[in-house]
Amino acid sequence: MKLEEVAQRLRARLEGPADTDITGVAGIEEAVPGQLTFIANPKYMPAIRTTQASAVIVEEDFPPTTVPTLRVKRPRLAFAHALELFYSTPRYKPGIHKAAIVHPTAIIGKDAHIGPYVVIDQDALIGDNAVILAHTCIYRGVRIGHNFFAHTHCVVREFCHIGDNVTLQNGVVVGADGFGFEKDENGRWYKLVQSGTTIIGNEVEIQAHACIDRAAVGDTRVGNGVKIDNLAQIGHGSVIGDNTVICAQVGLAGSTEIGRNSILAGQVGVVDHSRIGSGVIVTAQSGVPGDVPDGQIVSGSPAFDHRQWLKAVAAFNRLPELARAVRQLTTAKGKEKEKEPA
Repeated sequence: MKLEEVAQRLRARLEGPADTDITGVAGIEEAVPGQLTFIANPKYMPAIRTTQASAVIVEEDFPPTTVPTLRVKRPRLAFAHALELFYSTPRYKPGIHKAAIVHPTAIIGKDAHIGPYVVIDQDALIGDNAVILAHTCIYRGVRIGHNFFAHTHCVVREFCHIGDNVTLQNGVVVGADGFGFEKDENGRWYKLVQSGTTIIGNEVEIQAHACIDRAAVGDTRVGNGVKIDNLAQIGHGSVIGDNTVICAQVGLAGSTEIGRNSILAGQVGVVDHSRIGSGVIVTAQSGVPGDVPDGQIVSGSPAFDHRQWLKAVAAFNRLPELARAVRQLTTAKGKEKEKEPA
């Protein structure tokens, strides 16, 4: 594909030879001649001097360079679209594999692909254009919308609801029992029946081995456009607002509520019954012990204002020095008192 055509497809402003051949895409440090790359992080700016890429996607105000450039507002998003120009995900022909087990009462929409060893239980309802790959299990009474894609070894438990255009990566479990136990009079743990369900909105992607538990009563809810990364744990009765991002290894204890357009970075933990507002950012490995107002950025464990946390971390690194200074002052003050007349 010529660079001019790539620019047109990406709606980018081209600077450089229009007839440059582009055969693929790659990261800026790995790219070879014929490939298109991008710069979205300023720390990679020096790499443009050494890259072998035939063209690079940059921001509109990026400094002039000898490498042919495609100037756009959002380089990373443009690169995502460029990937689609050169790579197509596998297509699956409609049909039900002979090794699949589909209950006679289950209803499956048109043009569905049901792979080998898939199990779809009674009264399940699945919309059009579903792709359900090997060893996935859909329990009874599940309701799933159109354009559902489940990779291998996914599980959707009984009576859960999933909207349109939802993707489950490998090993996702939707609607497993919430972690609910109470000690009886003999000190043994008594299991609380998890009678609720899990409801997933539209345009949601849940990545590998993430678990979204069902509620003991009521619903666990994941809003429209939410993205949940690998190995995340969404506790029973939690609510996640639209377009929020949950990164890898995040753990939400039961009945956590998160607003819209928030980001929880990797390995964040949230205490049960906490409310995190809309537009909140919780930085990696933070522990949230309670509510966080809208629009806040918090860090640390326990998490508090990010700017204050940065100051605290800077002071923490100096604690040995500060402790030594305090000891010296204390010693000097003690000697002065000894010299004072009785």
